[in-house]
Amino acid sequence: MPNKPVNPDLLATVTDKAAAAVALLCSAVKTHAPVVFANSLGAEDMLLTDLIWREQLPIAIFSLDTGRLPAETYTLIATAEKHYGQRIQLIFPRPEDVEACVTRYGINGFYDSIEARKACCHARKVEPLQRVLAGKGAWVTGLRAAQSATRTNVAPIAPDAVNGLVKVSPLADWTEEEVWAYIHAHNVPYNALHDRGYPSIGCAPCTRAIEPGEDIRAGRWWWENPQTKECGLHMVDGRLRRIVKEGTSS
Repeated sequence: MPNKPVNPDLLATVTDKAAAAVALLCSAVKTHAPVVFANSLGAEDMLLTDLIWREQLPIAIFSLDTGRLPAETYTLIATAEKHYGQRIQLIFPRPEDVEACVTRYGINGFYDSIEARKACCHARKVEPLQRVLAGKGAWVTGLRAAQSATRTNVAPIAPDAVNGLVKVSPLADWTEEEVWAYIHAHNVPYNALHDRGYPSIGCAPCTRAIEPGEDIRAGRWWWENPQTKECGLHMVDGRLRRIVKEGTSS
């Protein structure tokens, strides 16, 4: 997103929210260690990467390399590692799972049915994530309530019954404007696709630029119903988990 002059009041709000986010992360480390951060390499997650590495928090950062990410995302990984002088651990899907999925549904079968798309997401994202989260106390995400219809009730901290740990979302109440104000104020590296109309970025075949006025996640799995399109990383028993408040879900 192009850099614009930041309103002083907005910057003050962002500074306060960033401090609150760091406090939440510190609390998670103190009460739920070990804590890991699943970095999707979107704008929100680069903001969190900056907070974690700038504050030198003991939170391991990893990203899921599905094998079908845009070239710009791989460029961002290299840029971020050089910028911060640290490595983002890349987690890969099991080759046999990807092979089985492609054999059954075809190389781009995810366009043909929700079943095929979810199977692809499970092989390339869900199973690798579950592998990393095993034995952890909490995982950090860049989810925001304002991102889409499927995330309106995201809470800052909530139990993740499927993975048996706690999910921490420090940016739950942040707006898109606040995210970008922080990124520009702190010179945070971000994906070049954001400047080309891609507010939400996933795998290359499943992401497109959005049109003016569209929901910011309209470019993800755009051929599906907005109420059901999630990759499965934030699902429970095959259904979207709508967090209401800590300790509850529906």
